[in-house]
Amino acid sequence: MQSEIKDKAEIEFLDIQENEEYKNLVNLVLNKCFEKEIKNLNIYISITLTNSENIRKYNKTYRNIDKKTDVLSFPMFEKEELEQIINDEKAQIKDVLGDIVISIEQVEEQAKEYGHSFKREFAYMLVHGFYHLMGYDHIKDEDKQQMRKKEEEMLNLLKINRDII
Repeated sequence: MQSEIKDKAEIEFLDIQENEEYKNLVNLVLNKCFEKEIKNLNIYISITLTNSENIRKYNKTYRNIDKKTDVLSFPMFEKEELEQIINDEKAQIKDVLGDIVISIEQVEEQAKEYGHSFKREFAYMLVHGFYHLMGYDHIKDEDKQQMRKKEEEMLNLLKINRDII
């Protein structure tokens, strides 16, 4: 259980082995997300990388859903509030954008299930969680289309596509 802040992420490994490749990918992806969407705000994301058992507990505790999942996001701002802060050139905020919890076991399973690399699935989970923290959702079809478009654009910017092995 180690925590480290590098660039725009505070990364914690909860009941899984610390992994330099995971850290590097987290920072690569989130730095690009921040560069495109948030600019120069002094803000970061808390990332917890864990196993299926722990994410199931989080899911039950915070969403009252007793099953494992791949990623959970806990935003600290409402979408409109965040947009206002981002557009305020004088904003002097130093805060956490929110928390993202990812099950590495689920990422591995889904990469196999969808037939693409672990790197691609992990990057997608990070981008997906990031856009939830930005106030995007996928409950309504129109919102889902908007969120998916942003996710795909970000993964394309990172050159992390479905065919990356």
